[in-house]
Amino acid sequence: MHIDPALFEENERTAPVQDERQFLITGPYRCEVGGELPQVTIAYETWGELNDDRSNAVLVCHALTGDAHAIGWWERLIGPGKPIDTETCFVIGVNVLGGCQGSTGPASTAPDGKRYSLRFPMVTVGDMVEVQARLIDHLGIDSLLAVAGGSMGGMQALEWTGRFPNRVRKAFITASCAAHSAMQVGFNETARQAIMQDTRWMGGDYPDGEQPDGGLSVARMLGHISFLSDAAFTAKFGRRLQDKVRFDYTFGTEFQVESYLKYQGSKFTNRFDANSLLYVTRAIDYYDLPSLQGSNAEYLFTSFTSDWLYPSYQSEAMHQMALAAGCQSQHEVIDLPYGHDAFLLDGLIQGEMVRRFLNN
Repeated sequence: MHIDPALFEENERTAPVQDERQFLITGPYRCEVGGELPQVTIAYETWGELNDDRSNAVLVCHALTGDAHAIGWWERLIGPGKPIDTETCFVIGVNVLGGCQGSTGPASTAPDGKRYSLRFPMVTVGDMVEVQARLIDHLGIDSLLAVAGGSMGGMQALEWTGRFPNRVRKAFITASCAAHSAMQVGFNETARQAIMQDTRWMGGDYPDGEQPDGGLSVARMLGHISFLSDAAFTAKFGRRLQDKVRFDYTFGTEFQVESYLKYQGSKFTNRFDANSLLYVTRAIDYYDLPSLQGSNAEYLFTSFTSDWLYPSYQSEAMHQMALAAGCQSQHEVIDLPYGHDAFLLDGLIQGEMVRRFLNN
C-alpha cells in the first residue's frame, strides 16, 4: 500500500519560511465561563486581496496544535490555483485564544509582569470564535464567503455558523464533530495527565524555558498514535528494528516506530507550551453544539474511512443537524488509509469537493 511520505514529516512541511504574522491588540475580553483578560492579542496571517465589496474572505481555523500559518499546514488546499485559491480569495489564518503561537494564552505576560500560567481563565470554542470575530471586524469584513477547518478547526467553523448566522455563507468542516465522545475526552485527559504528573509542571507555574518537556512529549506521542491509522503505521514501520538486526532485550529503543514517536514528542516541546495544550484540549472537550437552528450557511462536511479518532458518524450527525435546521448540506466520506491526518494530506479528492463547493 502506498502511504504519502508527508504523513510522517510533521512540522517540516508546515514551517513558514519567514515570520509574516500580524498582530491585533484588542481591549478587554470576558470569557464565557468567567474570568476577564485586560486585553487580547490576536496573531494572524493573510494571503490574497479583498475584492471591492469585501465578499471573498475565507477564514481558516486551525486544529489543536496548529497556528495562523494556514498556507503551510494546509498547503494542499490553500494557495494560488488551489481549492482555496489565494488568487481569487482573501484567506485569513488566525491563532486561537489560549494558544502559544502569538495569540494571548497562558504563556503570555499578565499585567503584573509574570506569565498567566493557570491564572489564565478557562476558554471555550465560543471564546475562540468571539475573538476571531474581533479580527474580522477590524479587517472591515461584514460577511465571510466561507469559514473552513478540520478537527478542532472544524468545531470553530461550526460555531461560527451558529453564533454568527448572518456572517458566514459557506462552511467547510472536515474530520470534526459537534461534541466529543467519551473516547475523545479520554485521549485528551490522558495527554493532560502526562503533563500534570511531570514533576516539572509545578502546578502550571514552571519557569520560562523550563516546561515539563517529558510529560508534554508523551502527550504528543499519544496524539500521533491517534492521528494515524493502523494501516499507515504498518506500511511505514511494520515491526522493523531501529539501527539493529536483533533485539537488545532492554527498555531502550528497539523498534523504528518507538524512535519516530520519541523524535516527534521531543520536537514538539520546542514549539508548544504545555499549559496551552491543557487549555485547548479542555476547550474542545467542553464543546457541545446541540443544534444549528438559525444558521443560514451552506455546509460541506468531509470525513475519512480510516479516521478512528473523529469517525464518519460524527460528521454525519453534523450533516443531519444542518439539514434539520433547513440548511443546504452535503457529507462526503472519503476512502483513504491515512487516519485522522488525511484531512491535512488529501488535496485531490477532498480538494476537488472544496473547489466545487466554494465556486458553486
